[in-house]
Amino acid sequence: MTGPIRVLICEDQELVRTGYVTIFSAQPDIAVVGEAANGREAVELARRSRPDVVVMDIRMPVLDGIEATRLLAGPGVQTPAKILIVTTFNVDEYVYEALRAGASGFLLKDSPPAQLVDGVRTIARGESLLAPAVTRTLIGHHAERLRPADACHSARDLVVQALTDRELEVLEHLAAGLSNAEIAGELVLSSETVKTYVSRILTKLDLRDRVQAVVLAYRTGLISTTA
Repeated sequence: MTGPIRVLICEDQELVRTGYVTIFSAQPDIAVVGEAANGREAVELARRSRPDVVVMDIRMPVLDGIEATRLLAGPGVQTPAKILIVTTFNVDEYVYEALRAGASGFLLKDSPPAQLVDGVRTIARGESLLAPAVTRTLIGHHAERLRPADACHSARDLVVQALTDRELEVLEHLAAGLSNAEIAGELVLSSETVKTYVSRILTKLDLRDRVQAVVLAYRTGLISTTA
């Protein structure tokens, strides 16, 4: 990527939105290219300005963050936007739905500024971002509730058949919210090797990013929430 990371901020609370603008504008490699107070504004601005990353709230008037995410990054979108959900923990169900709608990751609103900045950089690089401390309770809980019972076993079998034993190991650790470096430590591999395994997993399962891989792992029952 050449030039600064172009960020669009979508947040209905003006004070919070201003805070984000201040934090991101202070970074030499980030430029705020727009602000939106609701999902409809975010969709319109994103389609016009083509930001590198959209920082998206969930609960907003006119159009919420889930629907805005679906319109910008969901199934059928030719050039999906990279969306970072920033929200509060007590709306975890909405976060799960946003991830299913196409978001590239999420952080909590009380995350330190440095973590928010790193999150934007991570998403801009084309990587996914999950908060490891809440990955299992967030995605695992709702995947159990939403998992289609009749399709579970067949979907699981397809995943198992598609991946090697080592790739399945990597997927299990990925689903627990571990970074490539952490997976490398657990499996005694180099970070570059883990990156290659993750790339192969996404290609074989026809997934866009790590978030989709984690959701698939739980929805198919490959990963148990009680494990």
